Amino acid sequence: MATLEIDRDAAVKPSTSRSVDMKLEVVVIPVSDVDRAKAFYARLGWRLDADFASGDDWRVIQFTPPGSACSVIFGKNVTAAAPGSARGLYLIVSDLEAARKDLLERGIAVSEPFHGGGDVHAGPDEPYLFGSVRVSGADPKRGSYSSFASFSDPDGNGWLFQEVTTRLPGRIAADDTTFASQTDLAAAMRRASVAHGEHERRTGGHDENWADWYADYIVREQAGQELPT
Repeated sequence: MATLEIDRDAAVKPSTSRSVDMKLEVVVIPVSDVDRAKAFYARLGWRLDADFASGDDWRVIQFTPPGSACSVIFGKNVTAAAPGSARGLYLIVSDLEAARKDLLERGIAVSEPFHGGGDVHAGPDEPYLFGSVRVSGADPKRGSYSSFASFSDPDGNGWLFQEVTTRLPGRIAADDTTFASQTDLAAAMRRASVAHGEHERRTGGHDENWADWYADYIVREQAGQELPT
Protein backbone atom coordinates (compact mmCIF):
# COMPACT_ATOMS: atom_id res chain seq x y z
CA MET A 1 0.00 0.00 0.00
CA ALA A 2 1.44 3.34 -1.01
CA THR A 3 1.77 6.05 1.60
CA LEU A 4 1.63 9.78 1.18
CA GLU A 5 4.18 12.09 2.76
CA ILE A 6 2.28 14.93 4.41
CA ASP A 7 3.88 18.28 5.04
CA ARG A 8 3.78 18.83 8.79
CA ASP A 9 2.80 22.48 8.49
CA ALA A 10 0.02 21.62 6.04
CA ALA A 11 -1.25 18.90 8.36
CA VAL A 12 -1.81 21.24 11.29
CA LYS A 13 -5.44 21.12 12.30
CA PRO A 14 -7.41 24.26 11.48
CA SER A 15 -8.53 26.50 14.31
CA THR A 16 -11.92 25.68 15.72
CA SER A 17 -12.66 29.38 16.05
CA ARG A 18 -13.20 31.13 12.73
CA SER A 19 -13.74 34.84 12.28
CA VAL A 20 -14.87 34.61 8.65
CA ASP A 21 -16.67 31.79 6.86
CA MET A 22 -15.52 31.19 3.29
CA LYS A 23 -18.16 29.43 1.23
CA LEU A 24 -17.39 28.20 -2.27
CA GLU A 25 -20.58 29.12 -4.13
CA VAL A 26 -19.70 29.60 -7.81
CA VAL A 27 -17.58 27.79 -10.38
CA VAL A 28 -17.21 29.48 -13.79
CA ILE A 29 -17.07 27.20 -16.82
CA PRO A 30 -16.05 28.33 -20.33
CA VAL A 31 -18.45 27.66 -23.22
CA SER A 32 -18.50 28.61 -26.90
CA ASP A 33 -22.26 28.66 -27.50
CA VAL A 34 -24.19 30.13 -24.57
CA ASP A 35 -27.66 29.03 -25.70
CA ARG A 36 -26.49 25.49 -26.45
CA ALA A 37 -24.90 25.27 -23.00
CA LYS A 38 -28.03 26.65 -21.37
CA ALA A 39 -30.16 23.99 -23.08
CA PHE A 40 -27.77 21.25 -21.93
CA TYR A 41 -27.69 22.24 -18.27
CA ALA A 42 -31.46 22.72 -18.26
CA ARG A 43 -31.75 19.20 -19.67
CA LEU A 44 -29.75 17.92 -16.72
CA GLY A 45 -32.60 19.11 -14.50
CA TRP A 46 -30.50 21.74 -12.75
CA ARG A 47 -32.17 24.88 -11.39
CA LEU A 48 -31.84 27.99 -13.55
CA ASP A 49 -31.04 30.88 -11.19
CA ALA A 50 -30.17 33.70 -13.57
CA ASP A 51 -29.89 34.73 -17.19
CA PHE A 52 -28.71 38.33 -17.43
CA ALA A 53 -27.47 40.20 -20.50
CA SER A 54 -26.27 43.64 -21.49
CA GLY A 55 -26.58 44.10 -25.22
CA ASP A 56 -24.49 41.70 -27.32
CA ASP A 57 -21.31 42.04 -25.30
CA TRP A 58 -22.10 40.39 -21.97
CA ARG A 59 -24.28 37.58 -20.66
CA VAL A 60 -24.19 35.49 -17.52
CA ILE A 61 -26.20 32.34 -16.79
CA GLN A 62 -26.24 30.51 -13.46
CA PHE A 63 -27.41 26.94 -12.79
CA THR A 64 -27.38 24.99 -9.52
CA PRO A 65 -27.28 21.16 -9.33
CA PRO A 66 -29.96 19.56 -7.11
CA GLY A 67 -28.98 19.70 -3.45
CA SER A 68 -25.81 21.72 -4.12
CA ALA A 69 -24.68 24.83 -2.26
CA CYS A 70 -22.37 25.65 -5.19
CA SER A 71 -23.57 26.88 -8.58
CA VAL A 72 -22.02 27.05 -12.04
CA ILE A 73 -21.86 30.18 -14.17
CA PHE A 74 -21.14 30.53 -17.88
CA GLY A 75 -21.85 33.11 -20.51
CA LYS A 76 -20.20 35.71 -22.70
CA ASN A 77 -17.23 37.72 -21.45
CA VAL A 78 -17.29 36.09 -18.01
CA THR A 79 -14.03 34.12 -18.35
CA ALA A 80 -10.95 34.14 -20.56
CA ALA A 81 -10.53 30.36 -20.32
CA ALA A 82 -10.79 28.31 -23.51
CA PRO A 83 -14.21 26.67 -24.06
CA GLY A 84 -14.20 23.09 -22.84
CA SER A 85 -11.06 23.50 -20.73
CA ALA A 86 -12.79 22.95 -17.38
CA ARG A 87 -12.08 19.38 -16.29
CA GLY A 88 -12.49 17.47 -13.07
CA LEU A 89 -15.76 19.03 -11.94
CA TYR A 90 -17.06 16.68 -9.26
CA LEU A 91 -20.69 16.02 -8.38
CA ILE A 92 -20.94 14.07 -5.13
CA VAL A 93 -23.79 11.54 -5.11
CA SER A 94 -24.95 9.02 -2.53
CA ASP A 95 -26.07 6.49 -5.17
CA LEU A 96 -23.97 6.28 -8.34
CA GLU A 97 -26.36 4.03 -10.24
CA ALA A 98 -29.35 6.26 -9.47
CA ALA A 99 -27.40 9.33 -10.64
CA ARG A 100 -26.40 7.58 -13.89
CA LYS A 101 -29.93 6.35 -14.47
CA ASP A 102 -31.30 9.88 -14.08
CA LEU A 103 -28.92 11.25 -16.73
CA LEU A 104 -29.53 8.39 -19.13
CA GLU A 105 -33.29 8.90 -18.86
CA ARG A 106 -32.71 12.55 -19.77
CA GLY A 107 -30.84 11.50 -22.88
CA ILE A 108 -27.40 12.48 -21.56
CA ALA A 109 -24.43 10.27 -22.41
CA VAL A 110 -22.63 9.13 -19.26
CA SER A 111 -19.85 6.59 -18.86
CA GLU A 112 -20.15 3.22 -17.22
CA PRO A 113 -19.06 3.15 -13.56
CA PHE A 114 -15.31 2.89 -12.94
CA HIS A 115 -12.85 2.83 -10.07
CA GLY A 116 -9.12 3.25 -9.51
CA GLY A 117 -6.36 0.74 -10.13
CA GLY A 118 -5.17 0.45 -6.55
CA ASP A 119 -1.56 1.56 -6.22
CA VAL A 120 -1.24 1.93 -10.00
CA HIS A 121 -2.00 5.53 -10.94
CA ALA A 122 -0.28 6.07 -14.31
CA GLY A 123 -2.04 4.89 -17.44
CA PRO A 124 -3.73 5.85 -20.71
CA ASP A 125 -7.01 7.20 -19.33
CA GLU A 126 -7.95 10.80 -18.62
CA PRO A 127 -6.65 11.74 -15.17
CA TYR A 128 -9.05 12.01 -12.24
CA LEU A 129 -8.67 11.82 -8.46
CA PHE A 130 -7.29 8.27 -8.50
CA GLY A 131 -4.77 8.86 -11.31
CA SER A 132 -5.12 7.99 -15.00
CA VAL A 133 -6.25 4.37 -14.71
CA ARG A 134 -9.96 3.64 -14.91
CA VAL A 135 -10.91 0.08 -14.00
CA SER A 136 -14.33 -0.93 -15.33
CA GLY A 137 -17.15 -1.21 -12.82
CA ALA A 138 -17.89 0.34 -9.44
CA ASP A 139 -15.42 -0.29 -6.63
CA PRO A 140 -15.83 -4.01 -5.73
CA LYS A 141 -15.93 -3.18 -2.01
CA ARG A 142 -18.20 -0.20 -2.73
CA GLY A 143 -15.96 1.95 -0.59
CA SER A 144 -17.02 5.52 -0.06
CA TYR A 145 -15.23 7.98 -2.41
CA SER A 146 -14.12 5.10 -4.68
CA SER A 147 -16.71 4.77 -7.48
CA PHE A 148 -17.06 7.18 -10.39
CA ALA A 149 -18.78 7.91 -13.69
CA SER A 150 -18.12 10.75 -16.12
CA PHE A 151 -19.90 12.91 -18.67
CA SER A 152 -19.22 16.10 -20.61
CA ASP A 153 -21.15 19.13 -21.76
CA PRO A 154 -21.28 20.03 -25.49
CA ASP A 155 -17.99 21.96 -25.26
CA GLY A 156 -16.18 19.12 -23.51
CA ASN A 157 -16.14 20.52 -20.00
CA GLY A 158 -15.72 17.36 -17.96
CA TRP A 159 -17.94 16.31 -15.06
CA LEU A 160 -17.62 13.30 -12.77
CA PHE A 161 -20.00 11.64 -10.38
CA GLN A 162 -18.25 10.44 -7.21
CA GLU A 163 -20.17 8.17 -4.86
CA VAL A 164 -19.75 9.21 -1.22
CA THR A 165 -21.75 7.41 1.46
CA THR A 166 -19.50 7.83 4.52
CA ARG A 167 -17.40 10.94 5.03
CA LEU A 168 -13.81 10.73 6.20
CA PRO A 169 -13.32 11.72 9.85
CA GLY A 170 -13.38 15.42 10.53
CA ARG A 171 -15.12 16.39 7.29
CA ILE A 172 -18.42 17.02 9.05
CA ALA A 173 -18.88 17.94 12.70
CA ALA A 174 -20.67 15.25 14.70
CA ASP A 175 -23.22 17.78 15.91
CA ASP A 176 -23.88 19.16 12.43
CA THR A 177 -25.73 16.36 10.64
CA THR A 178 -27.58 17.79 7.64
CA PHE A 179 -28.91 16.52 4.33
CA ALA A 180 -29.08 18.51 1.14
CA SER A 181 -32.21 16.76 -0.09
CA GLN A 182 -34.94 14.26 0.74
CA THR A 183 -33.21 11.82 -1.63
CA ASP A 184 -29.95 11.90 0.35
CA LEU A 185 -31.79 11.40 3.65
CA ALA A 186 -33.76 8.48 2.22
CA ALA A 187 -30.54 6.86 0.99
CA ALA A 188 -28.96 7.23 4.44
CA MET A 189 -32.03 5.63 6.04
CA ARG A 190 -31.85 2.72 3.60
CA ARG A 191 -28.19 2.11 4.49
CA ALA A 192 -29.08 2.29 8.19
CA SER A 193 -31.90 -0.19 7.59
CA VAL A 194 -29.56 -2.73 6.01
CA ALA A 195 -27.00 -2.32 8.80
CA HIS A 196 -29.72 -2.57 11.46
CA GLY A 197 -31.00 -5.79 9.93
CA GLU A 198 -27.53 -7.27 10.36
CA HIS A 199 -27.47 -5.90 13.93
CA GLU A 200 -30.73 -7.71 14.77
CA ARG A 201 -29.46 -10.95 13.25
CA ARG A 202 -26.35 -10.76 15.42
CA THR A 203 -28.33 -10.01 18.59
CA GLY A 204 -31.00 -12.56 17.75
CA GLY A 205 -34.08 -10.43 18.36
CA HIS A 206 -36.12 -7.35 17.53
CA ASP A 207 -34.57 -4.08 18.62
CA GLU A 208 -37.21 -1.95 20.31
CA ASN A 209 -34.88 1.05 20.17
CA TRP A 210 -34.36 0.82 16.41
CA ALA A 211 -35.08 4.55 15.94
CA ASP A 212 -32.23 5.52 18.28
CA TRP A 213 -29.97 3.00 16.52
CA TYR A 214 -30.85 4.48 13.11
CA ALA A 215 -30.17 8.01 14.34
CA ASP A 216 -26.83 7.01 15.85
CA TYR A 217 -25.82 5.21 12.64
CA ILE A 218 -26.74 8.14 10.37
CA VAL A 219 -24.97 10.74 12.53
CA ARG A 220 -21.82 8.60 12.83
CA GLU A 221 -21.78 7.76 9.13
CA GLN A 222 -21.96 11.39 8.07
CA ALA A 223 -19.30 12.42 10.59
CA GLY A 224 -16.94 9.65 9.47
CA GLN A 225 -16.96 7.98 12.88
CA GLU A 226 -16.93 4.26 13.70
CA LEU A 227 -20.36 2.82 12.92
CA PRO A 228 -22.48 0.97 15.50
CA THR A 229 -22.69 -2.81 15.24
